[in-house]
Amino acid sequence: MDVIHKHILLVDDNIELAKTIMEYFEIQGINCDHVSNGMLALKLARSDEYDLVILDVNLPQLSGLKVCEEMRLDGIDLPVLILTARSGLNDKLAGFQVGADDYMIKPFALEELIARVQVLLKRRNGAQAQFVVDDLILDLESRTVFRGGQELSLSPTCYSILKVMMRASPSPVSKSKIIRLVWGDASPESNSLKVHMFKLRQAVDKGRETKLIHTLPNFGYVLRAEH
Repeated sequence: MDVIHKHILLVDDNIELAKTIMEYFEIQGINCDHVSNGMLALKLARSDEYDLVILDVNLPQLSGLKVCEEMRLDGIDLPVLILTARSGLNDKLAGFQVGADDYMIKPFALEELIARVQVLLKRRNGAQAQFVVDDLILDLESRTVFRGGQELSLSPTCYSILKVMMRASPSPVSKSKIIRLVWGDASPESNSLKVHMFKLRQAVDKGRETKLIHTLPNFGYVLRAEH
């Protein structure tokens, strides 16, 4: 069974609380990085390395609301969950007005936090039943892949790589992001991604006039039709 590993950015200047949340996420199999100031949070949110951001409001250097607002102005559509002690209606409305997807008040139950995170991740990644690029179709429910009406035989790893690339298409995906999403903390052998990309190209593009998988030197790969 293919597994896509999730990576969350937690932004909170309460170190003890952050440590507790990170330990709980680790138990749930979710990777979580922590920073304590808004400027660094915004820089990391722009790095294309995360699947969701959890933001406190009162942060050093840049408030959580400002971080969220700047993300949206930059076109970053990562799910954002505001996690704060501010419980007033106007505070909640302010969070949603800058583009937050959810708003949770401290103190809170860790079980509820993980439930909300899972809902946001599913909403972001699971809404589509199929991904389609040119004549390449990946069906999430049946876990089948077709090109030009012909079913392709892919290993679980190649399927996971292709799913990452199709989800991002037509945008490129860095090698580091593919490795993180497909292998998680289990670092693959040094040439493993290269080997699997060769196999994936053989299955998807070999003998076809329109090539879909393209290498971007010193960065990664992109899946798009270039006639």
